[in-house]
Amino acid sequence: MSHSSTTSQPMTSGMQVFHRIVLFGLLGVFAAFFLLPFYVMLVTSLKDMSEIRDGSLLALPKAIDFTSWLKAWGTACTGMDCGGLKPYFINSLIMIVPAVLVSTTLGALNGYVLTKWRFKGSELLFSLMLFGVFMPLQVVLLPMSQVLGWIGLSNSIWGLVCVHVLMGLASTTLFFRNYYIGLPDELIKAAMLDGAGFFRIFWRIVLPLSTPILVVTVIWQFTNIWNDFLFGVVFSGAESKPITVGLNNLANTSSSVKEYNVDMAAALIAALPTLAVYVLAGKYFVRGLTAGAVKG
Repeated sequence: MSHSSTTSQPMTSGMQVFHRIVLFGLLGVFAAFFLLPFYVMLVTSLKDMSEIRDGSLLALPKAIDFTSWLKAWGTACTGMDCGGLKPYFINSLIMIVPAVLVSTTLGALNGYVLTKWRFKGSELLFSLMLFGVFMPLQVVLLPMSQVLGWIGLSNSIWGLVCVHVLMGLASTTLFFRNYYIGLPDELIKAAMLDGAGFFRIFWRIVLPLSTPILVVTVIWQFTNIWNDFLFGVVFSGAESKPITVGLNNLANTSSSVKEYNVDMAAALIAALPTLAVYVLAGKYFVRGLTAGAVKG
């Protein structure tokens, strides 16, 4: 018995090592598959056009050159205007901060009401709000443009803010509602016995316990709003176009020589904020998901 047990232990450890090798090998292949386009974009953006024409896509640049980055940022033509991506980038920053803050705050309040201050018809109201999660975006284009015209916000950054807040409200409400279901009702009842009201309970008790879902919602909204193209091209004016529209205009502007290094640099500039958010807050996003952020 002792001999068989001692021989089985090396076999078990050997299988574990084999499984780890296979697992990490597959992870490495998948990581390389997804990172290869990013690598090609990065090295291409650091080359000049002669090196791009004569060399390989995967080859490292002979000398690091940020000329294409500077051109994409400040002097590249996006249609008739040759001011680069800078004004579009600033428009997106101005738009995304209030849009994320307002949609997240309203979603938290909605989830708080639907779970801790239930009223007759609250479940029906939540079911109706879920339509917004699955509704095609094209459905709201015409009525939304009419409403923005009535309130005087058409073709403006603040009109885009309103659109993104309204369209993100269903998702943020869903996230917070599902998270707040797990909070004990006894906390709310005890606070009410101590004389705390609706907003005091929300700010002093519920919101401090909402850090995981706040991170998830902020990252979710930031990514969706920053990468949105449809609303940006439909509801923006000449001076309020976001970064995605500017990138599209730059890529489709015809010239005598197609500058692939400038296009790649422009794409990376447009992607930098979302990449930074995921690098800095990615682990908190995973923690928020595992803490029950999207469970039903």
